[in-house]
Amino acid sequence: MGGLPKLLDFFQDRNDKKHELALAAMQIERELELRKAGFEAQERVEQIHSQQLELETTAKANENLVNAQVAEMNAIYKHDESLGEGTSQWIKDLRAGTRSFITMGFFLLLCFVDVGMFIYGYNNGVAFPALAEKLWDSNTQALFASIVAFHFGGRAFGK
Repeated sequence: MGGLPKLLDFFQDRNDKKHELALAAMQIERELELRKAGFEAQERVEQIHSQQLELETTAKANENLVNAQVAEMNAIYKHDESLGEGTSQWIKDLRAGTRSFITMGFFLLLCFVDVGMFIYGYNNGVAFPALAEKLWDSNTQALFASIVAFHFGGRAFGK
């Protein structure tokens, strides 16, 4: 009977080692999964960081563009002021009213042409809807928008 306990210990030891190997394999698998999840999380963090840098770069470029436009407008205003130095007051007033004079001239011309076309069409029996469509077509709308944009276009920068 001396060999039987050793034989039983052998099988018990073998089963214990098999169980320990299974536990070690499970632990290694778990560590690999955690590392993989950690790498994925790190990759996501790097991706977010890259997007943030890209947004900051774009914002900085836009800020530089706005600063350049502001500097350009300031240079234009300084140049405009320097042109008025040493001139008489009526020349300064004439220069200040140029944009308004041009805008009013084009607007009055547009009104004159439209009123003339309306009177001509009304006297020749053209129906009002057809007349209105001819007088206020897309080309006239674009012309009117151009006149208004010319007059008010640069005013926002001066304020």
